[in-house]
Amino acid sequence: MYDDDELLALGTVLDDDRGSLPYALIHGESLVAAAAWALGEAGVTTVDLGTAWEGLVDSEEPFVLHDPLCPMTPPAFIAECLARAVDRGCVVVGVRPVTDTVKVVTDGVVGETVDRGGLVTVASPIVLPATVVASLQRLPSTDFAELAGELGRRYPVELVEAPPEARRVGSVDDLRLLEALTAGG
Repeated sequence: MYDDDELLALGTVLDDDRGSLPYALIHGESLVAAAAWALGEAGVTTVDLGTAWEGLVDSEEPFVLHDPLCPMTPPAFIAECLARAVDRGCVVVGVRPVTDTVKVVTDGVVGETVDRGGLVTVASPIVLPATVVASLQRLPSTDFAELAGELGRRYPVELVEAPPEARRVGSVDDLRLLEALTAGG
């Protein structure tokens, strides 16, 4: 699938603080397993979260973070985000457009509708170039939205629209929808 000239990168699937949903099944595999498979297919060497941060720094490789709640993120999209992070020297964050109606609430009263044209939701992956890995003492957060916000305050960040199958699931109902969306693919 990938040749020897592919980018070298380390990565991990962040399943901390996500409850039991990452261990639910999609197409007969746990979400964690599907996410780990996607990293491997993208040419990323998976490391355990217990790996010392100093080891990641010493590797001088980019670090790819994948959320098991986005289990069907295509490997080609992960590889594209990795290439962008390396080529542009910035953090790359996979995002999806907001499709729900968003309202302003003031003092408990629902008000006007927010234009969602500029709104996104963080999906997966988040790719840290080696220079960012080297400048951090550790991951600031394992929550993808928090992490993207923290990184955005400290480093250049490029948001890249993820394909529909990379959508985040938050419930078993979301998971069944994603499973239907990705059936046969």
